[in-house]
Amino acid sequence: MLTTKTQLVGLQADRFRHPLDLKATTSLKRLPGLDLLVRNLLGGITEDFLYLNNISASVLIGEQQLPQIHRLLVEACQILDLEVPQLYLKQHPAPNAYTMAVRGKKPFIVVHTSLVDLLTPEELQAVIAHELGHLKCEHGVYLTLANLIVLATGGLVPGIGNSIAQNLQAQMLQWLRCAEFSCDRAALLVSQDPKTVISVLMKLSGGSPLLAPLLNVDAFLSQARAYEEIGNTDFGKMLTSSQTEQLSHPVPVLRAKEIDRWAQTDNYQSLLNNPTMRYDKQAINKGGWRNW
Repeated sequence: MLTTKTQLVGLQADRFRHPLDLKATTSLKRLPGLDLLVRNLLGGITEDFLYLNNISASVLIGEQQLPQIHRLLVEACQILDLEVPQLYLKQHPAPNAYTMAVRGKKPFIVVHTSLVDLLTPEELQAVIAHELGHLKCEHGVYLTLANLIVLATGGLVPGIGNSIAQNLQAQMLQWLRCAEFSCDRAALLVSQDPKTVISVLMKLSGGSPLLAPLLNVDAFLSQARAYEEIGNTDFGKMLTSSQTEQLSHPVPVLRAKEIDRWAQTDNYQSLLNNPTMRYDKQAINKGGWRNW
């Protein structure tokens, strides 16, 4: 039997955008001049620097370079109805992936080698889809600011990155955490299997190439429910709030619980149950598409 996925032709970001993301993004856009300021700060020089850094010290994935990973990218873009950005593979011991889109002209995704080592192909595609979610939701300007902060911490972007990092406000961190929820939903729309997305979060929390196949998604969801119960008391809310207020991402167990919850909603089901075309894995691997 052929494995099929729904291709979401004409998908609009607001069809799956998390309400917290919408609220936080609206708040940022209301800050006078912030968008223009960030675009000017991160203009052509930063964009060119990041491009040079990747093309000189990473592997550009394409049809002739790691084509099996390139197919995962193309398939995800087809499902989300997006143009295909550049995808780079960077040697790095910390499993991670990030997206840069300073002005929306040269968007690219970077995946670390250790992440590829940790995940199955289906899980890797979910990560790529998560990063594509940032592009679909047009997080580019603020997202690049956030990623420069992370890179500055690692010493990869001198000068401007450190300056930005020192001045990051709580409102930006709040936006980042909210934006991640929307991108997790994009990952689910591509994988169309909540356990795949949850497995990624679980492996990023406590996985290794040796232990990853032994981890249990259901047990991780039980752990997520226990975390959620802690937040039901006033003291628990204070603890969880203080834990996350300096983070750029929500804690993994919360993201897992959120994606498990959304997978059961009418919103998610309605997106998958109104297909205009279904994606056939066997057909695309042979270079074709089939109408269903």
